Amino acid sequence: MTGPLKPPSYALPLVEVSITQLDLSCLAESGAVFDRLLALNPGQIVVDLSECRYIDAAAIGLLLDVHRRLARADGALVVRNPNPRIYRILQHARLDQVLPIVAGPGMPGGSETPDEPGPAEPALVALGRARVAPRT
Repeated sequence: MTGPLKPPSYALPLVEVSITQLDLSCLAESGAVFDRLLALNPGQIVVDLSECRYIDAAAIGLLLDVHRRLARADGALVVRNPNPRIYRILQHARLDQVLPIVAGPGMPGGSETPDEPGPAEPALVALGRARVAPRT
């Protein structure tokens, strides 16, 4: 019989990533950034898609891969603020049934009025940010 399971220890509780392009053309760079983030052993990675205008099947595959790798380490991947078009693509791919998608304005459950109180922000011990943009 084995002893009780230890709770996971995370190097960082939360890492936020803002992505401006997520498709096949920048998949290698995006994958490398996620590899580096996963090496930090985060408890949660939040992918902010508010600046992203296009997503394709390769990008959805990358998000699923990151989700699986995080889930194995008891971590979580959250997609935040996709525009309504990208949200529909994620719904069509049923990604919203696999991982949390935090609503933004114009999405079901999103806040159209700035006066509405939103959920309380969690207290952070450390916060890391990375921006992924295509090479010019």
